Amino acid sequence: MRAIDFSDFGAASVLHLADLPEPAVRPHDLLVRVRAAGVNRADVLHREGYYGRSDFGDSTLMGLEIAGEVVAMGSEVRQWRLGDRVMGIVGGGAYAEFARIDYRMAMAIPGGVDYVQAAAIPEVFVTAHEALVHLGRLVAGESVLIHAAASGVGSAAVQLAKACGARVFATAKGAKLERVRELGADVGIDYTTTDFAQAIQEATNGDGVDLIVDFIGAPYFERNLASLDFGGRLVQVGLLGGSEMPALDLQRLLYRHLHIFGTVMKTRSQPEKQAMTKRFRDTWLDHFANGEMHPVVDSVFPLAQAAAAHERMESNESVGKIVLTP
Repeated sequence: MRAIDFSDFGAASVLHLADLPEPAVRPHDLLVRVRAAGVNRADVLHREGYYGRSDFGDSTLMGLEIAGEVVAMGSEVRQWRLGDRVMGIVGGGAYAEFARIDYRMAMAIPGGVDYVQAAAIPEVFVTAHEALVHLGRLVAGESVLIHAAASGVGSAAVQLAKACGARVFATAKGAKLERVRELGADVGIDYTTTDFAQAIQEATNGDGVDLIVDFIGAPYFERNLASLDFGGRLVQVGLLGGSEMPALDLQRLLYRHLHIFGTVMKTRSQPEKQAMTKRFRDTWLDHFANGEMHPVVDSVFPLAQAAAAHERMESNESVGKIVLTP
């Protein structure tokens, strides 16, 4: 099969198309002919050597999410049939013509959703649901601040938060704010020109928000805590701005009854990933079939141009997901 490989860690230019063996099918696997694969920030970190040469369960190759049709199944597979249209999160191997996925991680592609759109759903929407609903406990009538709201996970989180009945604050570059508002954000904050903490204080009469979902890390940490209301929750999903320990105001943490959570999917155990997928699938999948929710696709690249897709992600100009089509 054709797949993307690289010999040395480095810039996007290290990625190249190679002819590699198809993955062997294990008892709980579906073998999927990949019609589209999502590009994620974790793929860039993988390419740069952040994870080393680790095998994340499905393949040593790059790529975390796929959409395609089932062409083979393991002996322990239940509920699926050959030819079924599926999407889901894999532990590597998505940047290829064929990939294997544990059948318990697979989701049926909703009617009316094509393969490119389907490849833009699993990683970002499962992550967003976990941050907002499972850990963040967001309910109708609450307020939430979503950072990097034009990113893949951010654009999914805005939609989910709005569907939960929350008041949604969102940070993004000024040029992206209109699109973020179209997705459901009530208040857009241009982080390049505005101090988001000050904007939150002004918009909430000094109270703060109930929940913050953050991908940036250390540079935002102190201002995030200052932006939370009593009993507020901060869910840390990424560390794009760095991980050096910022100052922690323990009195504020204590007396305002704040909660801080950290979550990342890539290093979760297989049972935990299956549970996360099930929580999302049971709650939201029907919303894509009826058009109430939709993935945001920024751009589509052929598999052979994976390097260009990575460069697009690293430009930080994208809105939503970048997708590869083998």
